[in-house]
Amino acid sequence: MTKNPFWLHVFALVTAVVFSTAGLVAQQPDAKDCKDHPLFTRMPGYSISGCKYVQFDTHAFLIAAGKKTSVEGQFWQVVYRPGRDMANKPSELQIIRNYENAIQKGGGTVVYSEKSRCTLKLVRDSKETWVDLSADFTSGYRLEIVQKQAMAQDVVADAEALGNDIRATGHAAVYGIYFDTGKATIKPESTPAIAEVAKLLKGDSGLKIFVVGHTDNEGSLENNITLSQARGEAVLQALVRDYGIAASRLRSWGCGLFAPVASNDSSEGRAKNRRVELVKQ
Repeated sequence: MTKNPFWLHVFALVTAVVFSTAGLVAQQPDAKDCKDHPLFTRMPGYSISGCKYVQFDTHAFLIAAGKKTSVEGQFWQVVYRPGRDMANKPSELQIIRNYENAIQKGGGTVVYSEKSRCTLKLVRDSKETWVDLSADFTSGYRLEIVQKQAMAQDVVADAEALGNDIRATGHAAVYGIYFDTGKATIKPESTPAIAEVAKLLKGDSGLKIFVVGHTDNEGSLENNITLSQARGEAVLQALVRDYGIAASRLRSWGCGLFAPVASNDSSEGRAKNRRVELVKQ
């Protein structure tokens, strides 16, 4: 987990987690290649039993009882366990309060909190960082952290490839169209992909398509149906408004979570399922 200038700046501002107890034991070795996230130190006497870093991923953060919001960006997960012979292990609430105090002293906020879980947020230098902390009855705890940012787009839809898929199967998935979380607002980085869809339609004046929105399985069924329909309609309107495609050639639809192309059990699968498809009329 390499420290960049932003994290060096934040690290100086966010107070180390403090835990006073008697009978601390020597810290166990950390799992291979695992380190503390630059935003926090750990509870004394704890070791890292596992970790994960992904350049771009999504995580659902609790913002109220029974309500979550998904945040995309750089993702870290760090799992901590107390020393085997540690006396006076901290309670779940004690761990939660330590991290809440640390983020607040560094200028952040507590978005949501309960006995064994909390959501923290820090905004500094135009960078937004979200923290999901969950503690368990064994005094172990897990940090899941996302530094919010747009994905660097590596793959762009290609008009020729989209046309080949439609001719072969009657439909084509368009990856590279992105929306604000839980909304139908198209993100600016979607422009290259939408431009390729327009290029396809301009190159085949007889082609009429359904613009179909798809979601993953997070959230309620009703909300996913509504959201997928709104996203399909947003792309349709962009094609008409920005590229002069005749509205009579297009129709939007929303399938919600009913046509996955991958398992929703993983973040990678959910990312594949959140897509727009072109279906020949």
